[in-house]
Amino acid sequence: MARLTLRPNNRLFSSPLQTHNHPFLSLSLYTITPPSFPHHHNPLKSRVKCSASGTERVRESKKLPKSPIKEDLPNPGSDSKALSTETGIEQNWPPWKNIPERYKLIGATSLAFVICNMDKVNLSIAIIPMSHQFGWSSSVAGLVQSSFFWGYALSQLPGGWLSKIFGGRKVLEIGVFTWSFATALVPLLAGFMPGLIFSRILVGIGEGVSPSAATDLIARTIPVGERSRAVGFVFGGLSLGSVLGLLLAPPIIQTFNWESVFYLFGLLGIGWFIGFQFLGEEEVSHRGDETTTSHKPENTTREELGNSLKEIPWKSFFKSSAVWAMIYTHFCGSWGHYTCLSWLPTYFSEALSLNLRDAAWVSILPPLASIFVTSLASQFADYLISNGVETTTVRKICQTIAFLAPAICMTLSSVDIGLPPWEIAGILTAGLALSSFALSGLYCTHQDISPEYASILLGITNTVGAVPGIVGVALTGFLLDSTHSWTMSLFAPSIFFYLTGTVVWLAFASSKPQKFTKDHDS
Repeated sequence: MARLTLRPNNRLFSSPLQTHNHPFLSLSLYTITPPSFPHHHNPLKSRVKCSASGTERVRESKKLPKSPIKEDLPNPGSDSKALSTETGIEQNWPPWKNIPERYKLIGATSLAFVICNMDKVNLSIAIIPMSHQFGWSSSVAGLVQSSFFWGYALSQLPGGWLSKIFGGRKVLEIGVFTWSFATALVPLLAGFMPGLIFSRILVGIGEGVSPSAATDLIARTIPVGERSRAVGFVFGGLSLGSVLGLLLAPPIIQTFNWESVFYLFGLLGIGWFIGFQFLGEEEVSHRGDETTTSHKPENTTREELGNSLKEIPWKSFFKSSAVWAMIYTHFCGSWGHYTCLSWLPTYFSEALSLNLRDAAWVSILPPLASIFVTSLASQFADYLISNGVETTTVRKICQTIAFLAPAICMTLSSVDIGLPPWEIAGILTAGLALSSFALSGLYCTHQDISPEYASILLGITNTVGAVPGIVGVALTGFLLDSTHSWTMSLFAPSIFFYLTGTVVWLAFASSKPQKFTKDHDS
């Protein structure tokens, strides 16, 4: 019978270990010295018998459990399934974990624009109780409301330049924080007129840099085949924000007070700013068929900022007929948009003899319908481009619809053909909703002709586009006092700009990529 010899193996451990609590370690403390076997013995069987016998002796000497392997090894049948299940949950949680980063950024940007217009329209509701509390005249109330456009107009070009240097993502998050913080300051400064006007200018500055920032972000992250939908989805948030603001502000003010609407809407923006920090930092640039990852420099010196400003090819921009077409078209579209946004509730109330509640509900219809039209227009534009239609042709078709539709509807509303008030309201709603085709026309062209300078180009056109908010709204009131005609004061100027804008757009607009360089400036 073969003998088995056990002796301590000091080579494994330099010092004694408390191995009685570690059944798997205790076996390693011994070295099995195999005996010599006769040639007729099966070596494999002998080794198995010796191992079994040696294990029993070790167990008795160390008082190990009978079946350490069975007790300590995991159950491969059940635990592997649990591990697989846990891994699957981790891979699919949260639900948006596997969504491409560019879609997360676009969704967050659209949400920012929802909050943007909620903060823009809340004052138009709150101004009524504020005027009663502080004894403001209509002129003072108008001054407070127009101060928003001062900041909005002044911040367009700086917003475009900063987006070009630091990236639209960074400028957007700072803009949202600025206008949200300024919105929350309104109740605290309402009794001090200079402070109140300053707070509304800050709201305008914060919201003014956001379109250029969003344009830069889209140009860097979205390929041309998805750009119409991205622009429509992001800027469509403005329409949704108008609807939500007009729906939520009145009950909030009635339930609590006018101050609460500014606090609540301001906190929404600050909450967005905090949540936006958790999105990925990486931005993707699409140049043709190539995709490259870009990282914005974190530290930029004052000298580098100055040089970057000098490197912008300003003269080259204004030598382009396509850029001038965008500038004039943006002005024309903004004239119709801002004047109708400001005066349609009064028109519905006075000209169509609707009570204030009905006039408020009818005022919601154009932005509400715009949400549907925006989705339809973006799908239509991207479908044409993906099927080989030239991008310039698609942009011209969409912008022509955006201008001719409201012009025709305003003409029908101006002519006295005996239509009842609700039909006139429906016609105007349809025309203003179809003007959302501009998001797949003009608003995509900045990225089309120059992804690199898209934010600056939008800053240029949006600066001019902000002028109707300052001049057009006031001029409409002046013409209304002078002529007592809604057709001459509200509709006729808008129709004129819609028609002339269409002609200029069809004649000079282009979506072909252009090289704007300093070489062309000299």
